[in-house]
Formats: sequence, structure tokens, C-alpha cells
Amino acid sequence: MSFTPQEIIENSKAHTLVSWSAQGAWSPIAYDHAEGVYVWDANGKRYLDWSSQLVNVNIGHGHPHVIKAIQEQAAKLTYVEPSSTTEPRARLGKMLAEIAPAGLTKTLFSNGGTDAVENAMKAARLFTGREKILTRYRSYHGGTFAAATAGGDPRRLANEPGVPWIVRLPDPYAYRSPAYRGRTQEEGDLVIADMIEEIVQLEGPEYCAAILLEGYSGTSGIIQPSPVFWTRIGEICKKYGILLITDEVMSGFGRTGEWFGINHYPDVKPDILVFAKGVTSGYVPLGGTMLSQEIAEYFDTHVLWAGLTYSSHTLACAAGVANIEVYQNERLIERSREMGKKLRQGLMDLAEKHPCIGEIRGTGLHQVLEIVKDRATREPMSEFNKPMSDPMKTVATTLKQNGLSTFVRWNLIFNCPPLILNDDQLAEGLAILDQALSKIDSFYTGK
Repeated sequence: MSFTPQEIIENSKAHTLVSWSAQGAWSPIAYDHAEGVYVWDANGKRYLDWSSQLVNVNIGHGHPHVIKAIQEQAAKLTYVEPSSTTEPRARLGKMLAEIAPAGLTKTLFSNGGTDAVENAMKAARLFTGREKILTRYRSYHGGTFAAATAGGDPRRLANEPGVPWIVRLPDPYAYRSPAYRGRTQEEGDLVIADMIEEIVQLEGPEYCAAILLEGYSGTSGIIQPSPVFWTRIGEICKKYGILLITDEVMSGFGRTGEWFGINHYPDVKPDILVFAKGVTSGYVPLGGTMLSQEIAEYFDTHVLWAGLTYSSHTLACAAGVANIEVYQNERLIERSREMGKKLRQGLMDLAEKHPCIGEIRGTGLHQVLEIVKDRATREPMSEFNKPMSDPMKTVATTLKQNGLSTFVRWNLIFNCPPLILNDDQLAEGLAILDQALSKIDSFYTGK
């Protein structure tokens, strides 16, 4: 006997827990099925998936090529313990080495992005013999103990003091950081990079194992510096023998119009790269930590003290292989780049109509609106690290009511649809955003 829509919600609330929320405040939508860029709830209402769920369903929902690969692999072999191997594992490892930034050769597979970040930090500390990992304040690297400490996102706060070897760095946040006042973005980026080098010196370079940065910033606001920042970070790492770890969990697999976010900065070569989300587009959980050849060779003769029961899960690797084939066969990386230009133009048109849009950031199909009360003062419509304000609640509620599902937090509205988005669907999403923003125009106090 199947549940009614209301019974799905009632039993979910009665017998399951939801993350990052007080349980009594949870008011979920019960989803039933999905196809392409749309999801339907159990009552039959359709939603345009404007955030690719958690910015992971990059190829869209229900892709037949991936479903077929999963079905065929499930019928043949779903799992073996990770000290054995399978064809999907071998194929996916080879494919990743072919598309990753030059020099990254081997992958340790995990269940998702958080595990992959944990393994990246372990590998860096083991390889260098140093202990400190340096990360940005406005960042997110996962929800387990060390990964949560590494993230500067306020979700870390209840976890504190956390692990003792994380060092925080200032953000290249040109829209808000005082380091940019009276300076161009490039000038401000160099100031922030100089501050980071000073922190390295104060912390003792001989104790600093790695700098961990998102290849292209994600849930903290898609805050992205200019190339001069990344060039300086690369110089700092080389000067002090510090590894560079790029977290591509959200920005990987075409999200920004490149295979990986760091590819926008070709002068920078990561030593370790972390991925998840788009590698399988959420069809089966999978993450991974890619190592440079030098680091990988170190572990030929030294134990890699990391492992998971489901590392290199056979079914997940088969889903990863099929996903990469979809990206390649349907030219989705290029599509993200081109549709991203159209998305940006549409968001700019909205900004002409709605002065509450203070800034538009991002590239490809990875863009965000920062909503403000006043463009001159840049006062946010909702404060960072505080409960969402009534105007932003109104935006979030209106979007859902009008059939658009996306990620809204603080004063940010994320625009990260699946890479298969077409022109009509883009126009549909922008129209719903227009309606929602119209409801909060009255909260704008600027002149």
C-alpha cells in the first residue's frame, strides 16, 4: 500500500531526521519523479530545477544513458571490497586523468565531497609531514568534523573548536571586503594575497601543509577573484613548499563552463583536486581525491592512511563513466559556457528592473544574485550568518509557489540549473525570478 503525499511527509517527519535544521521547523515538499530540468511533487505540481538540486544534477534528471548503465551494472555486479578492482573503477580513473588539470594522475574514490576533502587533507599532511591546512572564511568543504572545521561557512560554528590545525584566511570578496575600498578588484586581490602570505609567515611555513580553496566558490556566495589572485597563491605555495588543494565538488564537471573551476586560471596547477556532485550528477553517491604524480608516487612506498567500505563502489563508478560520456557526447561543457552567457544577460536585464540586485557573480551556469536594500551602501537584504530576513523568506516562498526550485540563503539567490537547459526553460526561470523580485521591491530603501 503506497503512502499519500501527506503520509509521505508525516512519516518522514516522524521517523527520519533532516540535516542543518531544527526538526520541528522542517516542512518538506514530497517529490515523486523528475525528467530533464523538471521535478514533480507527489501532488503533481511541476518545478523548474533552477539549482540542479544541490548544484549536482548537472546532466539533468532521468538521463537514459546513465540509467541504462546503472541497470546493466546492477544486474552484473554492484559492489566488491575496495582492495579488489573492477572495470568501471579502471575506466573512470582513466577518464578522470584525461580530463583533469595536467599532472593529476590518480584518484582515491569516496562516498562524496566531504569524504574526499577529508582524504585530501590527510594526504597533504602525510606527504608533507606538516599539519596545518589554510582555508578561507567564506567557504564550505563538508559536514564531518575536520571538513566542517575547514569550511568557513557558519555551519561550522556548532562544531567548534573543531580540529586544531585549520588556519583561516581572508576572502577575495571585492563587493564587501574593506581591502578593496578605493582599489580595483585586481589591486584588492593582490592585497588579500599579500595578507595570506603574511599569515603563512606568522603561522610558520614549515608547519603549513596545504592551502585549500574552492576552484570556483560555491555556497558561500560564488565569490571569485581575478587571475592575479590565483597566480599569487600559486607563487606562495611554490615559495614555501605548500601544497595547493582545489575543492571542485560544486564547480567541477562543466558547472562553470570548464571541466573544473580552476581551469579558468591555467597558470595555476593544483597538487590535489577534490570532486563529487557532478561526477555522477547525483544518480549514485560518489566523490574522489585526485593526486599529482609526485604525491601519488610517494604513496607507492608509504601507507595511505585513508579508506572507506564503499571506496570505488562499482555501481557508482559505472554511473560516473556514463556521466562523463554524456558530458562529452552532448558537449555539455561548451553548452554550459554558452547558456551561461545568456543567463548572465537575463540576470543583468533583471538588475535593470530591480535595484535590489546589488551584484551578479559567477560564470557558466553557476551564478548568484546578491540582494541589497541599497546599492550605494550595499546593505544586505539579509545578514550573513543570521536567520533569513522576511523579504528573503518572501522571495524563497514565491519562487516555490510559482514553480521554481532553487537555493536561497542569506541575501543570495543561486542560479545553477542543469547544463541541458534550453532557451525556453531559461526564459521561464527568469520570468519566475522577475515575479519574486517584484514582491520585495518595496523593501529597497535606496534612491
